[in-house]
Amino acid sequence: MEKIIQSASSHDAEIIAFLVSQGNKDVAEKFELTLENNPKHPSFYTKEWVLSDMDRGEEYFLYQIKGVNYGCVAFEQPSSEISYLNRLSVLPEYRHKGVGEQLVKHVLEYSRTKNVHMVSIGIIAEHTRLKKWYLKLGFIEKETKYFDHLPFDVTYMSYELQN
Repeated sequence: MEKIIQSASSHDAEIIAFLVSQGNKDVAEKFELTLENNPKHPSFYTKEWVLSDMDRGEEYFLYQIKGVNYGCVAFEQPSSEISYLNRLSVLPEYRHKGVGEQLVKHVLEYSRTKNVHMVSIGIIAEHTRLKKWYLKLGFIEKETKYFDHLPFDVTYMSYELQN
């Protein structure tokens, strides 16, 4: 099978928005997230949001098999020491096949090339299945925070890179 993970460009913004929104719709349903209570949730992602992310310097990567996009992930580097793994999204029909894990590993390796020491993520604190999955991949659970504008708490997790 011809699997590739490739850098995305602004020309891919529409497909990225589709992958992110479709890959997060079940999470929105599970946690009862709506445009009213969480308008910035990835399940409502748009092409404009993707382009805005790219303008801020966020980089996206697409996971493809034979030219078909199955998922994506974003990389952001707010400082020389840390990067963020953002918007990991896999279409529901392609989950549990290693796509998400390969995208995470890609961001970890990419972070190494940037001499980053720690990769950080934020997830819905009550999303225990996702938390267990990240723990299995080597992430460490850090703090959980409450934000007034969100209908859930956020748990931060990190992965220490050995350069």
